[in-house]
Amino acid sequence: MYAIIRSGGKQFRAEPGKTIRVPTLQAETGATVTFDEVLLADTGDGVRVGTPVVAGATVTGEVLGEVKAKKVITFKWKRRKNYRRKQGHRQKYTEVRVGEIRLA
Repeated sequence: MYAIIRSGGKQFRAEPGKTIRVPTLQAETGATVTFDEVLLADTGDGVRVGTPVVAGATVTGEVLGEVKAKKVITFKWKRRKNYRRKQGHRQKYTEVRVGEIRLA
């Protein structure tokens, strides 16, 4: 059983017991979060596709904490002009352990 959910403008495949990284959520570690935007759900006996979301379907999960991705370096330069700019960025994510997938 799995579901495709939307969080932060991105889509994720959620399976019970698996851990997913979603864009930063305003939730404490150990809190329970509910994703209402379920785009597709596979129950084993059939696939339900939403238009655009599956009515009444929810995915719940437990927040494990906040993590950062690897650093991405941006380097701009112009030759012979003594112009160099180096900037780093680490995107923050929230790790969520998927608990239950409910269909209406």
